[in-house]
Amino acid sequence: MNKPNTSLRALIVLCVALLSFNFAKAQDENEVFRLGVEARFDYLNQSLEGNKIDAGSGFKVRYFNLRIDGQIASKFSYSWRQRFNRANSISEFAQNTDWLHLTYKPTENWAISAGKQVLMIGGWEYDRAPIELYFCSEFWNNVNCYQIGASVAYTTNSGNDTILFQACQSPYDTTSASVDYYAYNLYWSGSHGCFTALYSLNFMQYAPGKYDKYIALGNQFKFGDATIQLDLMNRGPKVKDLLFDNFSIMGEASYLVADRVNIFAKATYDKIGNSSISASGLIPGTELTRVGGGVEYYPLGGQGNRNIRLHAAYAHTFGVNTNIEGTALNKLGYLTVGLTWKIDILSAAERLINKVRK
Repeated sequence: MNKPNTSLRALIVLCVALLSFNFAKAQDENEVFRLGVEARFDYLNQSLEGNKIDAGSGFKVRYFNLRIDGQIASKFSYSWRQRFNRANSISEFAQNTDWLHLTYKPTENWAISAGKQVLMIGGWEYDRAPIELYFCSEFWNNVNCYQIGASVAYTTNSGNDTILFQACQSPYDTTSASVDYYAYNLYWSGSHGCFTALYSLNFMQYAPGKYDKYIALGNQFKFGDATIQLDLMNRGPKVKDLLFDNFSIMGEASYLVADRVNIFAKATYDKIGNSSISASGLIPGTELTRVGGGVEYYPLGGQGNRNIRLHAAYAHTFGVNTNIEGTALNKLGYLTVGLTWKIDILSAAERLINKVRK
């Protein structure tokens, strides 16, 4: 029998201590500790050219995440998200820390953050939490999206626009490299009426003095209960390479019915031209299309609650993937049926205590 993971035991002890502290103190606007847990369980059925892939099928724990957030003082806050479904050692525990950063807000407009962060690339598929997605573009499946770095952001007085600059480790950085590689990202998020944008200009270092460049344009349109998301991303080490030699397109349309049922259709297209950087996991010569759709059901949707979700989704892939270890291959069929749940542990514990006191 394997011994319990030491890091996991220490984390549990820390959470219990902080939980006790949070109940012992009076609640105020500077809440020190908020604890949430989320998990997703899927039944998968994957087939390649009609033949079932046994290793990729069956019941899976796709996500098991712990998130801790809090306000240390009036101008300092922190956030931590940890995945546990794949952590078996101390080194993997660190790798499965999605983010862990401290943020300082000297004013309502400015925010400075440092630590392990999300690599700021534009686009709605990229922006959404992995637990909310069922099948994605080949780019999404290969980008190393959590990196150590720092950022500074300015938000307008209206709150509708934020401009952010980030300097961090490059997603192409490897332990075998003799020097560190860095990334520099300029990001804009703006919400105006039915339109919300997530745009970025990114410089990702892949060799000394050499940078892969991204232009990522994420567009969302909301019309009542209908939502359309369209992402356009061009990549390349030279400016001329950005002209449709190496790019991805991701689009999704969804419609929410009676606050409980969400129906969606999605398509992605990845073209990896001869100028692409193989270090990204996207190998030149790849040209893939994924199409599919699905349905989500929220049992508590009538109460405005999205914490429990049932889903069923299917996608089919066709084209060429020159990476034989890629996530999507020609004639791959992908079916997922599952359950997602999220819980705010502190709020649930407080409600339970209040019921007992009554």
